[in-house]
Amino acid sequence: MSARTKARKRAIDLLFEAESRELNAGELAQERAERPVTPAPLNPYTITAVRGIVAHWSDINDALTTYSQGWSLARMPDVDRAILRLGAWEILYCDDVPDEVAVSEAVALATQLSTDESPRFINGLLARIVEVKPTLV
Repeated sequence: MSARTKARKRAIDLLFEAESRELNAGELAQERAERPVTPAPLNPYTITAVRGIVAHWSDINDALTTYSQGWSLARMPDVDRAILRLGAWEILYCDDVPDEVAVSEAVALATQLSTDESPRFINGLLARIVEVKPTLV
């Protein structure tokens, strides 16, 4: 597993934990960077991703809600929301990650972490975000 893939996984973990505990994900990431709870410190990309997602939270949520075709964010599994937010942020706001890589990594994370139906759903929704990207940014 590449360092960037591990950083994405840690970002998903932080987003999931923050939502579960009703905390600000950016503040949780900062806290974990300053006082790690694991032997390995947070990868800088994890912190960048979480901060980027928090900075664009409303726009990311709006895009996901608009293009999810009948699925509200609240109806999605918690881990899927975290994966989708990361994937959407990478597609819309992270210039150094090709769109195809963002989608592929999100699908791989969903395969590893979520339900059997999640990879297909996440692939379809993020592919739609890629299609409409020029109208969103």
